[in-house]
Amino acid sequence: MSVLSYLQSRASSAVLSSTENTSINTSITTLKSRLDKYFTVADDGLSTHFRFGSSTRGTILPRVDDAHSDIDYLIVFEKGGYNPQTYLDRLKRFVEKRYSSSDIYQSHPTIVLELNHIKFDLVPALFQWGSTYKIPSSTTSWQDTSPNDFNSTLETANKNNSYLIKPTVRLAKIWNASNGYVFDSYAFEKWIANRFYLFCSNQKDYLFNVFDGLNANETTQWRNDKINRAKQIVANVRDYEKREMPITAEAEIKKLIPEQDGRF
Repeated sequence: MSVLSYLQSRASSAVLSSTENTSINTSITTLKSRLDKYFTVADDGLSTHFRFGSSTRGTILPRVDDAHSDIDYLIVFEKGGYNPQTYLDRLKRFVEKRYSSSDIYQSHPTIVLELNHIKFDLVPALFQWGSTYKIPSSTTSWQDTSPNDFNSTLETANKNNSYLIKPTVRLAKIWNASNGYVFDSYAFEKWIANRFYLFCSNQKDYLFNVFDGLNANETTQWRNDKINRAKQIVANVRDYEKREMPITAEAEIKKLIPEQDGRF
């Protein structure tokens, strides 16, 4: 197997299986029903709730590739005027009552509902205008967001780059997750989608372009070490391929993008 064929195969494996998708969709249907039945106070219930994030973009990783992989779910309350913690507390009471046997905890600034097959990040929100909502930036303050606006940007970038951006994102996220989350996942996706890929024609070209563009100028040394190691691996792979050492090159690329069972 060549480096290119390995990366193509690995990108294809880093998608949710039909079984995982079915389980997630069933869980979302249940979540929707339970939310609607729990928040029933007139004018102080929910105006809407929906999925957003990487699971709607096709860039979510299976949990075998990212133990922190989750479904982002926006829950929009009708009545404003309170700080984020008030709504987080309401969501926590909901999940404690309706999911009493599941792992539940607050994570800045969401309520996490962890089921056997997937983790949900429940995000309280207030409607602003159009596609803009207020979501917590902390337990005491709000920030504006348009949760699904990036989807169209990613779709356009993917189409304009021979449909290689999404698999490149998945591969890069495998590296990110297996190295302790060097970058915020969402910010990393946006950066990848907005790059220029001049002279790139295949999956290897696109992925290497991403690592060529990284700079070890983070504020923490361990992140810089991870970036430098990745860039050195890419340089090694190129050197091995130039010297016509395909087996060694393939072994080297697996140090960057590990096989799905965790072996290097």
